[in-house]
Amino acid sequence: MLSTMLLFLFRLLACAPLPLLHGLGRIGGRIVYALPGRYRQRLRANARQAGYPDAAFARRAAAQAGAMIMELPKVWLRTAQSVSRVVTDDDHVIADAVARGGGVLCLTPHLGCFEITARYMAATRGPMTVMFRPPRQDILKPVMEQARNTGTLNAVPATLRGVREFVRTLRRGGAVGLLPDQVPGGGDGVWVPFFGRLAYTMTLPGKLAAQGDVPVLVAAGERLPHGRGWRLHVVRLPEPLPAAASDQAALVNQAMESLIRRIPDQYLWSYNRYKRPRGATPPPVSP
Repeated sequence: MLSTMLLFLFRLLACAPLPLLHGLGRIGGRIVYALPGRYRQRLRANARQAGYPDAAFARRAAAQAGAMIMELPKVWLRTAQSVSRVVTDDDHVIADAVARGGGVLCLTPHLGCFEITARYMAATRGPMTVMFRPPRQDILKPVMEQARNTGTLNAVPATLRGVREFVRTLRRGGAVGLLPDQVPGGGDGVWVPFFGRLAYTMTLPGKLAAQGDVPVLVAAGERLPHGRGWRLHVVRLPEPLPAAASDQAALVNQAMESLIRRIPDQYLWSYNRYKRPRGATPPPVSP
């Protein structure tokens, strides 16, 4: 019953104008940030680590996080309409990677509207398989199932089964996408710098790229002012990738940092990027 009501609410919100959704989201984001607690502390600490110590910046970042949440119903349930509002100067980067015909790996950090990037690529360049972490709350599952899978977008869980589906897709010459700044489970990552502090970083992108010299793209959907839509930024990692897993992960982090510097207040600074997952070795001690 609650799941049905939530899905109905999402459908109503999907009909609302994008400027209204962004405006409401920014108000809500600032309200949540104003409340004392771990959310505000982590947001400010992570932003400060990256060189953004101002309280005004943190408030803008919280507002953008609220806008990100409120735009999800439209992006998920009105995909075609949302994709039509994407502009980019980097289509040639995507086209060059796809033209090779050997599969494409797209990495999208928690920056801007990270849900729009895969949808844009799937709508303009063909089917795409993306990886996601299933929601912990059962109430969210019906919404996620309907939102994550479209005619050209196939979602697989962040499990061994999902990784195998990624490998099969790449070997068929298809495109796959994942969030590279999610903290992996213990044993699935390496400690490399992220904005000057060691962060446990997944090694999966490098392993997938090795399946057939797959080009790696790093993309972000910048949220434009006044609800005008999104601007897609895409960069391609240099090839060939380094042989060492730690060097590969460091290269991915550097590419993410470069994109985040373009629109820093749209990064999800509240994400617990520097946590140590259970089973992971402790980070090296700096001399």
